[in-house]
Amino acid sequence: MDLIQGFQEIVGPQNVLTDPNDQAGYLVDWTNRFHGRALAVVRPASTEEVSKIMALAHANDIPVVVQSGNTSLVGGGTPDDSGKALLLSLSRMNKIERVDPINDTMTVQAGVILEKAQEAAEASGRLFPLSFAAEGTACLGGCIATNAGGTAVLRYGNTRDLVLGLEVVLADGRVVNMLRGLRKDNTGYDLKHLFMASEGTLGVITRAVVKLFPLPKSTFTGLVGVESVQKACELLACVKSATGPAVTGFELMQAKCIERVGKEIPNMTLPCDVSVAPWWCLIELSYCDVLDESPLEALLETAFENELVIDAVLSNSVKECRHLWSIRESIPSADAHAGGNLHNDVSLEISEIPAFVEETLQALEDRFPWVDPSVFGHLGDGNLHFNVGSIPPAVAFENEEGIREVVYERVVAHNGSISAEHGIGQLKRAHFLELKNPIELEVMNALKLTLDPKGLLNPGKLLAD
Repeated sequence: MDLIQGFQEIVGPQNVLTDPNDQAGYLVDWTNRFHGRALAVVRPASTEEVSKIMALAHANDIPVVVQSGNTSLVGGGTPDDSGKALLLSLSRMNKIERVDPINDTMTVQAGVILEKAQEAAEASGRLFPLSFAAEGTACLGGCIATNAGGTAVLRYGNTRDLVLGLEVVLADGRVVNMLRGLRKDNTGYDLKHLFMASEGTLGVITRAVVKLFPLPKSTFTGLVGVESVQKACELLACVKSATGPAVTGFELMQAKCIERVGKEIPNMTLPCDVSVAPWWCLIELSYCDVLDESPLEALLETAFENELVIDAVLSNSVKECRHLWSIRESIPSADAHAGGNLHNDVSLEISEIPAFVEETLQALEDRFPWVDPSVFGHLGDGNLHFNVGSIPPAVAFENEEGIREVVYERVVAHNGSISAEHGIGQLKRAHFLELKNPIELEVMNALKLTLDPKGLLNPGKLLAD
């Protein structure tokens, strides 16, 4: 039987795309850096169809690249240019199957857009806290497969911490049903964690049970200027000590990142003169009770007295709160408008961040005098987006390997990770294979060989082929 015909019989002819024009949007990554070709783009609507597709592909040794929202920043969902791989798009599997406010869980298909999941939770009086700039496009299957982070990790954890159960289709088409909304299940290995952050190399995530939380009734947000990264870390410690689990977000930004947003993003007004401080923190506290007075205001008064803070702007409404967050989330777009930069998504112990930033900025300037870093990120969970541009912009890309060498060298020296939340994909694979502990790689390769002995799942990503 002709393979294309076989896939058409499973999902219908209209859901097997072979025309290059129809495939085009699936074959380029979010950053427009990685481009590929595909035997076909197949769009199933159920786990049963995914199972049949995988079985047919496995029987014919066809590589399979899984994609949902196609928002990867490291080329994780883009096939190579051989045209041999099947691109499996889960975008039609977009049903929210159940919201259970008693168990505080939601059962979703992999193609559900993150923003839709948030809205469904809110409609039931609950919060699904996973949030980041691409939430209007990113799908939950991809979020789980990459263990996405975002702005609320400090309080609620990464995606891994929000998942209770999974349904996964293996490389040969068998279905592993771990779709349970249990918070305690001490029956051997917790297999679902194998597939989270596996970047589609071990199986196809088709459905999930995720955690929900009470909706906050009081939220307090402030943009706070400090003189150094060290002061920002000290302020973080003070905020956590004073408010405990109420700290929802604690972001760090260079002043020039905020200034660039005001310059490059249309109709974006800045709330103050950010040049008065070189670094700024975006702090958010949230409570399940209705509070008349702002704990953040009182906390910052003490911080001013202790010379931790230079300036601060507090939100007085939901609209102002959203505006402050929109400034933070617009930094990547502003950088792109200014010519773009090399993305470095790194993770360090919070106490190591001040020394890392100082050393890395100096090392880059010493080696590349024209360097124009854009440093921001989730200080509260130790994740920095240490992005590096240049003037003119093209120079940074021409020196990409040298720049990454400097940044990664300092990350390793401080016992950090070269990928905090974006994954490895194609972009970081060579560095990952070089820097990862050999015994860890050996165990990962053994798992890959067990679950995908033919090496058909997402080849060219994460592990060596």
